[in-house]
Amino acid sequence: MPRPNRGAYLKWIEERGCFYIQWYEQGRPRKRSTGHADVRDAEQALAQFIAERQRQRVSGPREPSQLLVTDALAYYVEHHADTAADPVRIKQAVKALVPFWLGVMVDGITKGTCQRYQKERGKAVATVRRELSTMRAAINYAHSEGVLTRPVPVWLPDKPDSKDRWLTRAEAAALLNAARTGRSDVRFYLPLFIVLGLYTGKRKQAILDLRWPQVDLKNKLIDFRKHSDEGKVKGQTSKRRGRQPIPNRLLTFLRLAHKRRHGDLGYVIHDKGRRIIDIGDGKSGSFGTACKNAKLSGVTPHTLRHTCGTWLAQKGVPLFQIGGWLDHSDSRTTELYAHHHPDFQGEALEAFNRRN
Repeated sequence: MPRPNRGAYLKWIEERGCFYIQWYEQGRPRKRSTGHADVRDAEQALAQFIAERQRQRVSGPREPSQLLVTDALAYYVEHHADTAADPVRIKQAVKALVPFWLGVMVDGITKGTCQRYQKERGKAVATVRRELSTMRAAINYAHSEGVLTRPVPVWLPDKPDSKDRWLTRAEAAALLNAARTGRSDVRFYLPLFIVLGLYTGKRKQAILDLRWPQVDLKNKLIDFRKHSDEGKVKGQTSKRRGRQPIPNRLLTFLRLAHKRRHGDLGYVIHDKGRRIIDIGDGKSGSFGTACKNAKLSGVTPHTLRHTCGTWLAQKGVPLFQIGGWLDHSDSRTTELYAHHHPDFQGEALEAFNRRN
């Protein structure tokens, strides 16, 4: 039941050394700094805030100077995140964004403030870029939904060079062994997650979303497309998911896991029937622990996908088939694996070696 809305009020935040305006919106707590330690100045800021919100209620779409960045992010999470390809990643990005952008209006998003966010965040360029991209998507979504009169540009750091990190067969075996000999509560689901990543090449979220009705062991087929609770296929996003035949080695793992399932509608990757929201990355979570125990560096769940494409290329599989296996929407993405192919630039080399 939503918390009764008592209206906006002041609250002293000791660690920030100033008064904050707090209020509830759709049952959720919201707050923004007044920037004042003096109660009289803070009360004046509160009065201005209340008057501004009253004007906004009757004015329709808001100007960028009238909409809080945090409100745009909250609207994006509430109305769009759960229908996106990776809602967990969106919510994690918003959680990281909120502390810095608290109290900032949309028109306060500039190249300078975005660069300050990057500096204060202190994370890898790829992480900051992903978080700011989420903010950009939230602003554009607010505009498309008529909440914002116009979008504002969101500066992003340059995209880092793509990593060519993939696992050798020995490294993959070491990772699997570390997963099997880890904590008792992860020995079942983590090895299965790893082999699904290695043999299907699907993204982390697609594997975590997979339910047993999507796995046809009899016909050796997995349907990775997102399904509603009624079993209907949901619309595709830019991160496509398709159907895929099951390799024989993976089939053995899936048959064993099927015997230990918790219900016919349960998730394939689970912890005693409980859905696993996130498996971690190369430095944290159960996946990170396995990487550490296997003495592997620079490895993330996405490395499994890259390893799958690399192994296929090394076996001479045509690039267009690799793209189909990995659900690539752009052939240029698949070309990243071209240099692993045994015939890489073979025709060019043969042309130079030919005697004319």
